[in-house]
Amino acid sequence: MITQPHHVPERLALLSNSAADPFLTEGLLIGEEVHSGIDLVKVVEPLPEDDARWGVEQIRSLVDDVMFAFDEERTRADAWLAPRLHATLRLTRQEAADRRLWNHLALAVAPDYVVWRHLSEPSRRVAAARFQGPADRQCFSRLWWAAELFRNGPDYGSVEVACGNQDLIHTVLRNDLIDHRPTAQTLVRLLQNGKVTTGREVNGLSVAINAAGATLIYDILAPDEPRDPARLRDWIEEAQTAPPVSRHVLPEGPDEDPAPEESVTALTDYFTELFETAPVRGRKSEA
Repeated sequence: MITQPHHVPERLALLSNSAADPFLTEGLLIGEEVHSGIDLVKVVEPLPEDDARWGVEQIRSLVDDVMFAFDEERTRADAWLAPRLHATLRLTRQEAADRRLWNHLALAVAPDYVVWRHLSEPSRRVAAARFQGPADRQCFSRLWWAAELFRNGPDYGSVEVACGNQDLIHTVLRNDLIDHRPTAQTLVRLLQNGKVTTGREVNGLSVAINAAGATLIYDILAPDEPRDPARLRDWIEEAQTAPPVSRHVLPEGPDEDPAPEESVTALTDYFTELFETAPVRGRKSEA
């Protein structure tokens, strides 16, 4: 298994897909050889030096700690790392949508984590999309976006639940409806109360939600309150002096109001009914 590059940059930068391609070698994808890091520095676009958010020390420390703590159960690392990555790397959604940032994090700062987390047992190879891919596939962006979409105001507890189910984050992150906060919290609640448990059930419910969403506007059934952008800006500004996140308790996100409880309750009842007729593969034979 590879280790971190010999040269890890002190700050995050932007790495385009074309500039990243030469570093996605077969040796890296099979976890046997990592670049030195020196040549990669020459092809990145630097970020503003007066912004403390781009320092990599705290992110690199999180990566080292999660690999040590979850080496025997690597899929559990997602639920631990997602809220802490989000609270450490305080971004606007526009910033988080820039794939170049995630390319750099995966290839320059923590390629060893990408291999550690995503080296597939059958093929003994990491999919290139884990380093350089869409938001729902790339190793770090998927965790940041899962935390952003599933957090309930400042509370990351729902992120832990969501990221503890690989089928949920893999399936739902590709669904535009997840940006509706009551929908996200309802999915977490269905996991918590045991209504939905297996990967097949998650996939079946997702299909049913999408189908119903074509004819039903969830904002009417379960309205949400608009977010106050000033609270997010304040939280991002606090990154300049924020201490490292705790390893033992969950951090706190932006001081935003949670999703309206009455909306989550209404959707929980509605989705429970949907799930009764959802196309869950194998359900009839099991019955």
